[in-house]
Amino acid sequence: MTAQPSPAGHAAPPPAREPLEPAMLQAPGLWRRMACWLYEGMLMFGVVFLAGYLFGTLSQTRHALDNRFALQAFLFVIFGIYFTWFWAKGQTLAMKTWNIRVVGRDGRAISQPRALLRYVLSWLWFVPPLACMAPFGLPAGESFVLVLGWVAVWAIASRFHPQCQFWHDALAGTRLVNSRPLSR
Repeated sequence: MTAQPSPAGHAAPPPAREPLEPAMLQAPGLWRRMACWLYEGMLMFGVVFLAGYLFGTLSQTRHALDNRFALQAFLFVIFGIYFTWFWAKGQTLAMKTWNIRVVGRDGRAISQPRALLRYVLSWLWFVPPLACMAPFGLPAGESFVLVLGWVAVWAIASRFHPQCQFWHDALAGTRLVNSRPLSR
């Protein structure tokens, strides 16, 4: 939709995004949301590669374990920028593929601060098991099983939400909804 010129000759601002129809506010199925989540993880390999290359070049890091915590902090910020930007627009590439959109409780697009809050709260997928295993120095296999188990519990817990939303979405005031497929 294009903005119509006003009598003063300036383009009028486009109308505010209307909320979605109630039928569109239904949460996608758990399997579809988890498939989208897995696809998002695969796409993040490219983001990690580019960000790691940039970090290594700028910091002149020669060994992968040098500046490890600085790299982790850098990736945390890069992921935050990536997700905040795309969620404020409504969808990441994986969400477009699976016809899922993130909106506010009212069905309208979310702001960047709300998207940032959703990003911070989305770490509830990983922080609890990582915090539990940190003091014990568990081997990689046991750590993987612990994280995978927590992800499964966190995903299944969405069944107990009244609208079947993930709990970090409920805390952030957002929700995942079905989206119309893009024209092909």
